[in-house]
Amino acid sequence: MDFIKELEKEIIEANNLPDFKSGDTITVSYKIKEGSKERIQQFQGVVIQRKGSGMTETFTIRKMSGNVGVERIFPIASPFIESIKINKKGAVRRARIFYFRERTGKSARIKEKRTYA
Repeated sequence: MDFIKELEKEIIEANNLPDFKSGDTITVSYKIKEGSKERIQQFQGVVIQRKGSGMTETFTIRKMSGNVGVERIFPIASPFIESIKINKKGAVRRARIFYFRERTGKSARIKEKRTYA
């Protein structure tokens, strides 16, 4: 059992993804195959949750496209994820911010966490 966990840890570390949590605004660059062509598409939004552990860990991102909310679930260990860039660190108190779905306008804003360097 330990061998499997060690193997999972190596694969996840090879991904080299930054540390992010719910409330952060991130941009995920992922590969899309269309026929024989391959391109990279950007998906920018707020992280609503991180779920699972190890190889099965996933995170959900929500963005507004026009007036419609779009959510997408990404596996952390996916080979299609090219990179993840953190745009803003959000200051939220919860690990899963599902209440964010019903918010619109000013109440749908997340305060930015200040970092002191």
